[in-house]
Amino acid sequence: MKIHKISTSFILIFTLGLLTFLSPVQAANSQNGAKVFNQQCAGCHAGGGNIVRWGKTLKKNALNRNGYDTIEAISYLVTQGKGNMPAYKERLTPKEIQDVSEYVMKQAEKNWKS
Repeated sequence: MKIHKISTSFILIFTLGLLTFLSPVQAANSQNGAKVFNQQCAGCHAGGGNIVRWGKTLKKNALNRNGYDTIEAISYLVTQGKGNMPAYKERLTPKEIQDVSEYVMKQAEKNWKS
């Protein structure tokens, strides 16, 4: 019984420590993703919309409908481009592409509300 309490306490402390460590990193990635989005994407996709192609928004239902409902799929689209959307593989680093893709997914999950 005592060993169970010790191991449970250790797991709890370890998990809290891990979350504390990851939170600033995740916050930095989110801030970087927002920065990249505002600099590179917001011109066409302000608020998750699309001023060029009506049905190709960054809203959750459109991402699902168009097959871009994962971070990996969004990263691929940002990297390679498609149709009217240019490829960003020469303009952004892989880290910036990952950060902006994560940002887009998080915003879509929140319906682009703060």
